[in-house]
Amino acid sequence: MTLQVNNLTFGERLKRLEKAPLMQALTGIRHGVERETLRVNADGVLAQTPHNKHFGSALTHELITTDFSESLLEFITPPETSADVTIGQLRDVHKYVMSKMDDERLWPMSMPCFVKNDDDIPLAQYGSSNIGKMKTLYRTGLKNRYGSMMQAISGVHFNFSLPQDFWQLWLQETAGKDADKQTVSASYFGLIRNYRRFCWLIPYLYGASPALCGSFLKNKNSKLSFQKLGQGTYYLPYATSLRMSDLGYTNSAQSGLAICYNDIDSYIDSLRQAINKPSQNYQKFVGKVNGEHQQLNANVLQIENELYSPIRPKQPTQRLEKPTDALDARGVNYVEVRVLDVNPFSSVGIERRQFFFLDVFLVYCAISDSAFMSAEDYAETERNLKAVVSQGRDPAFLLHKQGRSISLPDWADSLFTDMQAIAAILDKANNCQDYTEALAFEWRKIRDPELTPSAKMLALMLDQNIDNGVLGLQLAEQYKQEFMAADYLIFSEQELMQQAEISLQKQAEIEAQDVLSFDDFLVDYFSQKQPMSEAS
Repeated sequence: MTLQVNNLTFGERLKRLEKAPLMQALTGIRHGVERETLRVNADGVLAQTPHNKHFGSALTHELITTDFSESLLEFITPPETSADVTIGQLRDVHKYVMSKMDDERLWPMSMPCFVKNDDDIPLAQYGSSNIGKMKTLYRTGLKNRYGSMMQAISGVHFNFSLPQDFWQLWLQETAGKDADKQTVSASYFGLIRNYRRFCWLIPYLYGASPALCGSFLKNKNSKLSFQKLGQGTYYLPYATSLRMSDLGYTNSAQSGLAICYNDIDSYIDSLRQAINKPSQNYQKFVGKVNGEHQQLNANVLQIENELYSPIRPKQPTQRLEKPTDALDARGVNYVEVRVLDVNPFSSVGIERRQFFFLDVFLVYCAISDSAFMSAEDYAETERNLKAVVSQGRDPAFLLHKQGRSISLPDWADSLFTDMQAIAAILDKANNCQDYTEALAFEWRKIRDPELTPSAKMLALMLDQNIDNGVLGLQLAEQYKQEFMAADYLIFSEQELMQQAEISLQKQAEIEAQDVLSFDDFLVDYFSQKQPMSEAS
């Protein structure tokens, strides 16, 4: 669907946003956080122990699960309107997990700790149910296709949604339309297109991976001109987020996919084509090795979640429902921002101030004019993002805006000027100054790149001539001691223990319900074209 929006200037849009009902609706913005973190031993080496039973079931727990590896924890918070509540929930989950980890610690950086080889990264296990086995098989496919090292990178995903009453008022004001599945989805895709245009700003402000352990580079043919410090750390002087570089969690095999972000129908169609497109490269993993499958299928994408994207439109899935089917049936419910590095200066990987800035940024993306993107427009956004992550702090660095060169500070200046008005409206709606203060804090990074997390990280290592592994272990120990001494804020220890027990019971119930062999389950599953979301 194409949403016909009235021809309004940005100033006219702001005037509508300032109306009392719309301002009040903005207080209903909701966020959730997904924080990934590796478990490491006291010496900073990746832990080889299985997922602790005190954490509950990685298959069914709503707050504590694993990502690619048994050693890669993922903490998930439910959608909340209060940043303080979400931070409190994250703190409680961190405290609980650390209290059950014995001598292990949580790695406070995006790039992995020292890992000798791929086989030292154990695949996540989800029990004996067919769905559990399928989740592990999906990860086997990822290992075979891309290697485990890339999958061991950690990030923070920021989930963001505007309330239905906001969309109803906004769409009436700007397009004369009611808020329904089609119009709200079209509006979210407008947000997504603007995000793609401006998301180079996020790794500049929040990138915190300018360096990595030499073990990560083993057997990789990188064209990047790394410099060495300490015993085995490699860095780029002006890098912001190596996590987001070609070395990190990107998929060059997907570069030829034409995923369209102009409207929900085109997005769904292009993504469905990708998960059904055979790949010659992955034919070599067809069949079994020692009686075990090597991937879910030989298509370019095994399932939708394999698609790398800096932002995703999301709709919560029901049992055995594909993400694209959920979007098709119920439209976009929220967006998942996926370019945030783990913040090493925060014990939970994200700071309170980041919530307020991201709210301003995403509201700006939502209400600003957002033209459809051509293939050339999309390619330009990709080049800008790729360039910022490797050289974004270089004073001579230039971005490209509609084919013209522009300095990062100059482009940021125009964005921040517009976002100041958004921040003022959000402050007024919430009776605070948090949004304006967050914007001012980030603006100082634009004026002085040395204030960025990536620059601060690099300065700490260079000043002391220490490896990133040493710094990571120092922070990991500091945060563990802080959590062990802290009080619970939102959840109690008893509540978290009960959630773990309930999740284990749910896993046992799922396992007891299986009647098919795993091979028969896979045949039946794909022959019926059943959804694949639970394999993610």
